[in-house]
Amino acid sequence: MLNLKPLKAAVLKTILNRQQLAITIDRLCHQVIENHPDLADTVLIGLQPRGIWLSDHIFQRLLQLRPGTPVPYGRLDITFYRDDYNKGAELHIPTRTDIGFSIEGKQVILVDDVLYTGRTIRSALDAMLDFGRPERVELLVLIDRRFSRQLPIQPDYVGKTIDSIISQRVRVFWQEPDQREEVVLIG
Repeated sequence: MLNLKPLKAAVLKTILNRQQLAITIDRLCHQVIENHPDLADTVLIGLQPRGIWLSDHIFQRLLQLRPGTPVPYGRLDITFYRDDYNKGAELHIPTRTDIGFSIEGKQVILVDDVLYTGRTIRSALDAMLDFGRPERVELLVLIDRRFSRQLPIQPDYVGKTIDSIISQRVRVFWQEPDQREEVVLIG
């Protein structure tokens, strides 16, 4: 459960409210369908821990937009692929990887909530190769913090691009774990 007390002391600015978030997810799904009309050979992989909430929403909406079309969907934990795994005081607790299919020769769409430095995506690319060699990898993110990149990684699908300073954080709240749906800028 998220402790909201520290957040109340910080300045919060809403980036996307519940309605805007739903519209953004719908738009992202339509963009995916525009680039993958029949979703053949397309797989969706959500990144643990927070990217899976977005990927769950994307997956469910794609099923609604393309009923009867199979879309392989998996969840990827990158804990042991991180470049800071055993460094610093922060403890990285692994979650569960659930990919019950090969990605060999597939069109993979990686899904994460916030693209910041690019290091999470680099780790995901390394981890993903354990499941095969995809034909192509695309990146779908809800929020792109474009001026914070440390690696040359850019998203193919973006919900919203924001400019923020390094001391600010972006937090995506989802109904399931957080009892609200909203994207906020903290700091």
